[in-house]
Amino acid sequence: MKSWFHSLFSAYRPQVLLQSLKPFSSMSTTKAIWNSKTNVIITNPTLLIMESCTTMLELKQIQAQMTCTGLITHTFPLSRILAFCALADGGDIQYAHLLFTQIEKPNTYMWNTMIRGYCKVQIPTIGFSFFGQMVRQHVEMDGRSFIFALKACEQFTRILEGHSVHCLIWKLGFDSDLLVRNGLVHYYAEGGFLSLARKVFDETFVRDVVTWTTMIDGYATRTCSDEAMKLFGSMLVSDVEPNEVTIIAVLSACSDKGNGGVGKTIHEYVQKKNVNCSLNLLNALLDMYVKCGSLTAAKETFDNMKVRDVFSWTSMVNGYAKLGDLNSARKFFNDMPERNVVSWNAMIAGYTQNNRPGEALKLFHEMVETGLVPTENSLVCVLSACGQLGCLDLGQWIHQHYLNRRCIQPSVILGNALMDMYAKCGSINSATELFGEMPERNLVSWNTMIAGYAGDAKQALTIFNQMKTMGLKPDDITFVAVLSACSHGGLVSQGREHFKSMTRDYDVEPKEEHYACMIDLLGRVGQLEEAYQLINKMPMEAGVSAWGALLNACKIHGNVELAKLSAEKLLELDPEDSGIYVLLANLYANKKRWDDVRIVRSLMKERGVRKNPGHSLIEVEGKKQLGSETSPKKRGKQHP
Repeated sequence: MKSWFHSLFSAYRPQVLLQSLKPFSSMSTTKAIWNSKTNVIITNPTLLIMESCTTMLELKQIQAQMTCTGLITHTFPLSRILAFCALADGGDIQYAHLLFTQIEKPNTYMWNTMIRGYCKVQIPTIGFSFFGQMVRQHVEMDGRSFIFALKACEQFTRILEGHSVHCLIWKLGFDSDLLVRNGLVHYYAEGGFLSLARKVFDETFVRDVVTWTTMIDGYATRTCSDEAMKLFGSMLVSDVEPNEVTIIAVLSACSDKGNGGVGKTIHEYVQKKNVNCSLNLLNALLDMYVKCGSLTAAKETFDNMKVRDVFSWTSMVNGYAKLGDLNSARKFFNDMPERNVVSWNAMIAGYTQNNRPGEALKLFHEMVETGLVPTENSLVCVLSACGQLGCLDLGQWIHQHYLNRRCIQPSVILGNALMDMYAKCGSINSATELFGEMPERNLVSWNTMIAGYAGDAKQALTIFNQMKTMGLKPDDITFVAVLSACSHGGLVSQGREHFKSMTRDYDVEPKEEHYACMIDLLGRVGQLEEAYQLINKMPMEAGVSAWGALLNACKIHGNVELAKLSAEKLLELDPEDSGIYVLLANLYANKKRWDDVRIVRSLMKERGVRKNPGHSLIEVEGKKQLGSETSPKKRGKQHP
């Protein structure tokens, strides 16, 4: 055991550390915060001055004074200098390291300070090397030595170092120290090793609020919402009361689960127990209500908040935008005392997701004009809006300006958004080129390409087969794209086979859109009766897409009676859709059934339905223009 420990910790022996260190100095005169709390009562004037020290320049002047007076030879003053250098925002970890090497017999506090300091500047390897030296040199450790060592281990990609610290904790008898056990639960939970975290938790017989909260938060952070809420229930019947941090963690679990009922119960518990309602807790409540769709409760919480920050306002914008109430969302957005890029993203996403892409692009331009740099979320939303409008020029500019010019490799999400934009704007070659260059692809990437090639059934199915060869499992969106491609290509037998394979091979239950694709496929090739029978066999109530597909097929093949039935069903679902009346009237007119034409037009007049003029969005010399059916504009490049 001894040789194993020594070989592991020897791997972190500093190799000429001072020479290899990168400078992390804060030598500027900017004010910095130093958490200088100490249990020792300080009366020495020089040490009192040092407690309010903010820069390394000031610190070195104080150190010079201590050297002149001989105060530097005492352990406590020296430890305070070391602590400032290692832990203060205005400190210098390299200077702390140099100082440490000159201390003849550093105590446990000093060793811990160095481990903690390197964790702070995110150089865990050197921090862990100090812990390794403590092991090899048999330096006396306390509970905090292990806490800070575990903090260093949290920054490693593997679990080996953390396991070694855990073994050492057990070997040296620190496993009974509650502070150390809480550190172990936190280490495992933070790394996503929830089963190991829970094992330590279950073996901890004496638990405090930190123990419970750490485990609950670990579950909530890793979207194990059920486990988080179940553990919270166990905590409520224990002798430990939750605190504000516990409540925030549980509300996060409720948000993830969309469980507004449990969230409301927790809110009532907070009010009953008079839990400290800080701004963070109120924002967590607000976020929970918004994500659970309880906008009334969210608005009430927002109105009762005495202090609000940008997160509070953005939550309300996001909530109303997702609900589709864009007027209310925009009012909150306009009333915000300050906005950040997340606030702008919430409003832009609201417009994009509610089919108002023009307003999304206008708001994006305004955001850029304010000087804010768009984030990935901003670009994903704007590219979606470009795809909806067919704004290829703007989409290309975003691609060139924000990615190519800055030599940024887009993430999978942003790459998918770019592909989707190019495909919807008719530039399928650009989409294919992007797809081929992506270092990493997910299911959305493949779905985007299959949907992009929906008009070329052969190519779409080729990509689908390639996707399956790569071992990816199709989802419901994949099959919408595949069945749509079969419909466009008139591939009836392939469409039937893919439709059957959904449940048979992939355990994907067909939704209304899948049935609508099959109805469209059958209708296009004239198999109207089979399409009608499929509608009647649907396990859900047929909606606009299914009946609309059948009506369109009836128009193509001149089946007036089935068209009349389809139109009646559609008018029950949407009695103000003028297109249904017009299509049915035209079908009657083609069959010279003028009495029926008059009946349809009378029905439109009676219900106050007017025919909307058709429009098409076209690009003429790089500019978008709106053309109408009655007075078409000059022909130009047309986008879908």
